[in-house]
Amino acid sequence: SNQWSLPLNSVPSFTFLISFSSSPPSFLLLSSASTSNYGTHKVSLKLYYESLCPYSANFIVNYLVKLFDDDLISIVDLSLVPYGNARVGRNDSITCQHGPNECLLNTVEACAINAWPELDGHFPFIYCVEYLVYKRKYTQWESCFEKLGLNPKPISDCYKTELGKKLELEYAAETDNLQPPHKYVPWVVVDGQPLYEDYENFINYICEAYKGPVEPTACKASSISVI
Repeated sequence: SNQWSLPLNSVPSFTFLISFSSSPPSFLLLSSASTSNYGTHKVSLKLYYESLCPYSANFIVNYLVKLFDDDLISIVDLSLVPYGNARVGRNDSITCQHGPNECLLNTVEACAINAWPELDGHFPFIYCVEYLVYKRKYTQWESCFEKLGLNPKPISDCYKTELGKKLELEYAAETDNLQPPHKYVPWVVVDGQPLYEDYENFINYICEAYKGPVEPTACKASSISVI
């Protein structure tokens, strides 16, 4: 639907991201050194979403961003899959739930993941775009290049060509082959297990799934809050 509202009770911790011009916030610069204490015990976190879905935007802006509080991201292998409830038709044409603009931004975000495969490369950009979706200003998405000091050429060379479509078809296959199948978006999966309606509590599931030797601060806080 065209009418929707989002809870505004929590101010996005990246609000200032929209105004800076040179580089991402320091806590998004995820160096390998920050993960050295956690070894190979990372928990898989996959987010299946679509770019213009208000619930997806709300989750990315107000919930997923909490991964970057404390050291939680150090134990997480985060993958974003921008496809959602789209459908593949004849001649590999793709129809998106929220129309052609969503197909465009799904492809743009897929191209960002492809062009900048490291999390500190694509997440700030996707966050910026989804923040604009959240604020109902998604037509300004190209402003994210300047705000983040990013070169737009790798993205335009991708989404305007067959490469962008190829990436989206790959995400379509991954999404459509989910077991159990996804029922809605955002669809959050931790170590292969979908969280269904409880996806906003994803941090608790990450901490429960984590089997490494060093418990992140966020998990200690999570265990206390559960009690």
